[in-house]
Amino acid sequence: MTPAKAPLHSVEAAAGDLAAARRVLLTASQALASLAGDLNGEFTGAVGLMLATKGRVIVSGMGKSGHVGRKIAATLSSTGTPATFVHPAEASHGDMGAITRNDVLLLLSKGGETAEMGDLITYAKRFRIPIIAIACNAASTLAKAADVALVLPDAPEACAIGMAPTTSTTMMLSLGDALAVALMERKNFSADQYRDFHPGGSLGRALIRVGDLMHAGAEIPLALQATPMREVLLAIASGRLGCVGIVDEAGLLVGIVTDGDVRRHFEAGIDALTAGDVMTPGPKTARPDQLAAEALALMTENKITQLFVLAGDAAPQSMPVGVIHIHDCLRAGLA
Repeated sequence: MTPAKAPLHSVEAAAGDLAAARRVLLTASQALASLAGDLNGEFTGAVGLMLATKGRVIVSGMGKSGHVGRKIAATLSSTGTPATFVHPAEASHGDMGAITRNDVLLLLSKGGETAEMGDLITYAKRFRIPIIAIACNAASTLAKAADVALVLPDAPEACAIGMAPTTSTTMMLSLGDALAVALMERKNFSADQYRDFHPGGSLGRALIRVGDLMHAGAEIPLALQATPMREVLLAIASGRLGCVGIVDEAGLLVGIVTDGDVRRHFEAGIDALTAGDVMTPGPKTARPDQLAAEALALMTENKITQLFVLAGDAAPQSMPVGVIHIHDCLRAGLA
């Protein structure tokens, strides 16, 4: 007789689901804490080998370790350490040609006895290609063959039968992240470099600088304080930025004339006025290296549509090197 199944959404089923989830997460967190405590000079040795390589980090693993290896290779590549994944079985059938003597191997295997790794190890030894191993067994073939062995602590898998790769793959993945971050810090990897590797999507937009969007050179509308407003009006109309920066004889920004300033002074006989009479002194400004998102926030908070971009420390009395308009930020996908 087939045993009755509990309803899909019963109280008992929900309690069991939560218990399983908590067991998985607690087991993983305990294993990661143990892994962090066990780190030693071997980790520094692995970082050193990756830093020293003139080629790429070749990551390889079979099964679930291979899936983790693909993610590690992607993380390394996106954070300034060129890396690629090579499938160990495919390596034995021609993909070994992707590995050069300038590369370093990062091989992942829980037990360290993955048969498909044999040819990779042999190839590496033949051509003196350094091997970094991530495995749970320090006495395994892989760990013994490696120049540096990162041994994972003996932690139980989180599944009920204790066999499905869960805790072990979590440790491998986290150790790969740790290597990537350590390499980033050794290389002083900057936000600008990170943006170069992530030009698309929200990451690329979040890291756009004012200097990437600003109008520069001949596009900067400027006038001296003594310039008649008739000429300033022509400059505003032709520049399509809705403003003119007012500079002194030394070329330093002292004010701004916007469409709004023109409207406020129109009834006072604006033709008889100069740029210095109409300008708003000490306007809000930005720096070329400032995040465009910060400039957009400044414009939104002050209910203005443009900022002059200043060289140096962006003090009010600095040289203008560009103009950024709120529409430039919106066209770049910032909102």
